Amino acid sequence: MGRRYPRHTSLMCITTTSVPVPTIDGMTGTSESANPDCASPESRTPVADVAVSEEQVASLPSGIDICYQTFGDPDDRPLLLVMGLGGPMTWWPPELCRRLAAAGFHVIRYDNRDTGRSTRLSHLRVRRTDLVKAFLGGSVPVPYSLRDMADDAFGLLDHLGIDAAHLAGVSMGGMIVQTMAIDHPERVLSMTSIMSTTGSRTKGFQHPVLLPGLLRRGARTKEQYVEGTVVFQKLIASPAYPTPDDKVRARAEETWERGLNFPGVMRHMIAVVTQPDRTPALSSLRMPVTVVHGTKDKMVHVSGGRATAKAVPGAELRLVPGMGHDIPEGLFDTFVDAISSSAARA
Repeated sequence: MGRRYPRHTSLMCITTTSVPVPTIDGMTGTSESANPDCASPESRTPVADVAVSEEQVASLPSGIDICYQTFGDPDDRPLLLVMGLGGPMTWWPPELCRRLAAAGFHVIRYDNRDTGRSTRLSHLRVRRTDLVKAFLGGSVPVPYSLRDMADDAFGLLDHLGIDAAHLAGVSMGGMIVQTMAIDHPERVLSMTSIMSTTGSRTKGFQHPVLLPGLLRRGARTKEQYVEGTVVFQKLIASPAYPTPDDKVRARAEETWERGLNFPGVMRHMIAVVTQPDRTPALSSLRMPVTVVHGTKDKMVHVSGGRATAKAVPGAELRLVPGMGHDIPEGLFDTFVDAISSSAARA
């Protein structure tokens, strides 16, 4: 299949000392602390010098085209970043990707199917009434599942000649990487599940104030989309780590210009709402797992993160006070540390 990456790596020096990680409810997880006698990952490649590829397209045997981009040295540890519902790969901030690359990862971000510049499955129709019915627990036609999206991710790794990789997923992306780890654990070196949940309907639920925004019809103009994004972002963003409106607008403009796909968002929503409860299957995982969740997350309640960590044997839970459902610059180091912690235990 291509390059093989061992589960034990010498790219990071680790001591045997466990460091307590505080959480909101007074519980602690543990993370390995870096050996001060070893050079830090950042010292090998300054962030400013990280190599960044052009956007490229992987044509998968399934007929799906996946647009992707890489950061860092292909000989470093492969790290696949999986974005959430309706989000293109550009929602993984380039500066965060560069920091991860500087920490010793070959970072791969990509557009899920039906987002950005990847394949649009426009022939698969979803009615708004189907979505409402699915929210209420009814049976509806499902254009594709989270497992299909997990297969896209494996297809991208195959295209790149990577047998096994470290995975990190946000929101729906966390659900996808959980599915990947369950279906093919031999291909997952470590997993970091961020602001996500297990699929249980009693965990990780949305705050009712968000439902009108989630079910609203797509904007007809760029201006409507940008201003609507600013309004919705205020509902879900991290109150302790605010992002200026101008940065929110800039990201929304980029999202629109790369190709926004409102029907695709509906298809993603159906896949999320109809997902199975992975709790029993998560108990079979044996790779290192770190779960990160904000205490102020209105999109996926913090119970989703707690349930994920509880389901996976040995998982490390990191609850972040004041974090909502976004990736603010003030938490970049938190995400780098969490992903690095998972990988260091592999």
